[in-house]
Amino acid sequence: MAEPHTSSFIIAATAAGIGLSTLFPGIDGNALIGAFAGSSLVAISSKNLSLLKRLAYMLISLVAGYLAAPEVVAQTPLRESGVAAFLASAAAIALTFHLLDLIKKIQLPSSFEKGKPRD
Repeated sequence: MAEPHTSSFIIAATAAGIGLSTLFPGIDGNALIGAFAGSSLVAISSKNLSLLKRLAYMLISLVAGYLAAPEVVAQTPLRESGVAAFLASAAAIALTFHLLDLIKKIQLPSSFEKGKPRD
């Protein structure tokens, strides 16, 4: 397991990079910071995972939250992209795993199964 200062350094470096990226035009700084906060929450709350998996979850959650923020703002009463990105980012991993479990439980008709002849 990684030392606490290693994880803290990685999170601090990521936060600094995100802070600098908000200076570029075309990037929604509020959504990016909200998505980072949500993805950090996901990484911190995943205590039973390795550092590499936690970082992967953090990156996936960050991207999903940032990309979902405009849609969350459009479909909900929320009007701030930062809050929308935070909620989307925090929920992304949990919702994805739930969706994968549902997909695994679906019983496909026999015509879709590999190797079976179609009628």
